[in-house]
Amino acid sequence: MIEQQHAVVTGGAGFLGSHLCDKLIAQGYRVTAIDNLVTGDTRNISHLLGNQNFRFIKHDVTEYIYIDAAVHFILHFASPASPIDYLKLPIQTLKVGSLGTHKALGLAKAKKARFLLASTSEVYGDPLVHPQPESYWGNVNPVGSRGVYDEAKRFAEAMTMAYNRYHGVDTRIVRIFNTYGPRMRIEDGRAIPAFVSQALRGEEVTVFGNGSQTRSVCYVDDLIDGIYRLLLSDEVMPVNIGNQSEISMLQLAKEVIDLTKSASKIGFRDLPEDDPKIRQPDTTRARTILKWEAKVDRREGLLKTIEYFRSRMQ
Repeated sequence: MIEQQHAVVTGGAGFLGSHLCDKLIAQGYRVTAIDNLVTGDTRNISHLLGNQNFRFIKHDVTEYIYIDAAVHFILHFASPASPIDYLKLPIQTLKVGSLGTHKALGLAKAKKARFLLASTSEVYGDPLVHPQPESYWGNVNPVGSRGVYDEAKRFAEAMTMAYNRYHGVDTRIVRIFNTYGPRMRIEDGRAIPAFVSQALRGEEVTVFGNGSQTRSVCYVDDLIDGIYRLLLSDEVMPVNIGNQSEISMLQLAKEVIDLTKSASKIGFRDLPEDDPKIRQPDTTRARTILKWEAKVDRREGLLKTIEYFRSRMQ
């Protein structure tokens, strides 16, 4: 009889972590989700709580992680991930990126498990190279307000590679670009949740700066597929996962207003400190190594996201 594979997902009640739990359960894994619920929400995993292959542990991963079972995969997704969160929780963000990564890697070493780190396009900072390939070292302000997230993730990558080289831990690193979809929090603070919730309420849709800054937004189903392919690949070095279709924030706001059929007008606010002016992944490595590329059309993804927000706001 083949042993059922056991995966541990830190941040498992979060936006991405919960979708990852769904994917792993669907693929036949036994899943343990760990989350301290600072930004996670048990509603994201409530549909899994009766599943015999799913277990939830409320725990802060900056503390020692104990799992009394064989573990084959550890996916480290615990961290505040939106500016509104990591500006409000700067110390916790730094701790989960450093101490939390250390504890999760320690568990991987002890269990001889494969470890996948959820890193971010924020390691590139306000990029001077466009689009951003994995070989680009980034342009990050370590003492700026956003540095708590950027440097936590850069440290986490360095720690992951150190465990790979020094301890021989089998590691993977995914650099996640802007992602959207159901289970994002209404008060998340990132562009799409803000635009959608404001448009649905008929409020002014707020755009920072003049709206010319760009992002490449990837629907969550595409992203999770890419992460799963990376998990099962042999690639140790970082891989960008994101949608290559670039859009300005002003155009995105207009699309959301159109799709929600809202009467909202657009208002402009001062650009936050160190807000990247451009952001687009070079996904050559993902296409070549993982045979992956984003497939969900932005209109389709936005309509699904709008429907989710509409249901949550009733």
